Amino acid sequence: MCEARRALQLQFVHLGTCVLKTGAPEGQSNGQTLWGGLSVDGTAGVAWGWIELQHGVFVLADPFQLITNLQLVGTRGEMLSGHDMTRRLNAIVHALPWQTEVQRVLKPLDTRASASSLF
Repeated sequence: MCEARRALQLQFVHLGTCVLKTGAPEGQSNGQTLWGGLSVDGTAGVAWGWIELQHGVFVLADPFQLITNLQLVGTRGEMLSGHDMTRRLNAIVHALPWQTEVQRVLKPLDTRASASSLF
């Protein structure tokens, strides 16, 4: 079973999203998000920064700057190298519905910004 599927079996849930800058009306929104889950080995978490590429399209701010306490191992039980760890963490992140959660958090902020820009 691949590491991304195994990590998703931890049942990662959205723990929070911080909006550092809202895009309306002058530019892109950006922030950070945190996902976590429980396993037999304890609590696992992954956090990363995101930016809004265009309205409603969110991407990782830097795919090499994922923060986690996960320890991923290879098929022989060996610790993964930095490159392999980054690649597998990105697969985990991309399998999560994180863009939907970011959009949900931004929606009330966009509504307020739109209303205030009318006056």
